[in-house]
Amino acid sequence: MPTSEPCVVYHDAHLLVVEKPAGLLCVPGRGLDKQDCLSLRVQATYPDALVVHRLDMATSGLMLFARSAATQRDLSLAFAERRVAKRYVAMVAGDLAPPAQAWGVIDLPIAADWPKRPLRKIDHQLGKASLTRWRVTGRCSARKATRLELEPETGRSHQLRVHLLALGHPILGDALYALPEIQAMAPRLLLHATQLALTHPVGGQALQFASAADF
Repeated sequence: MPTSEPCVVYHDAHLLVVEKPAGLLCVPGRGLDKQDCLSLRVQATYPDALVVHRLDMATSGLMLFARSAATQRDLSLAFAERRVAKRYVAMVAGDLAPPAQAWGVIDLPIAADWPKRPLRKIDHQLGKASLTRWRVTGRCSARKATRLELEPETGRSHQLRVHLLALGHPILGDALYALPEIQAMAPRLLLHATQLALTHPVGGQALQFASAADF
């Protein structure tokens, strides 16, 4: 059963934008201990809410829900056609130098790491094209970490976590991909979905939403 009210950033007759806390599943998992999730919490107040996309359990931030099957199809197509702009913030290990241009690009194909599921890996033969833009927005000298803004052009599972690991700067608190000493630098994965921008699937107006990270 839902245990707390979700933070609703926006709602109308067609869609919802909700803030997902870190450590909460988007949809129910396998087993009785994995039934609490954002979708059920949202549906306790909005019974017609339908999941459009997902965030990793460890990731916090903005998630979009549709309020009808038709709107769900329209929004899912908008994501597939890259008509929804997403930005994230992250704190990564080490002193990462800014890119030569305004935004750096990580263009590395990602595939499932089947022997180590649910992990993903860079695979130049079997991987799907995956592209992430990034820029440095700050430093944390106490943690010897760098604050980044990230803009994934594709939406592969674990894309930001795998791409930043490949860059040599895993995300602080990443229990899947970081070394134990980097996991221990934060109580949670320091990755937050901070911006969503899209065209309203019914009204046609431009929508923009923002959520500040708590790190």
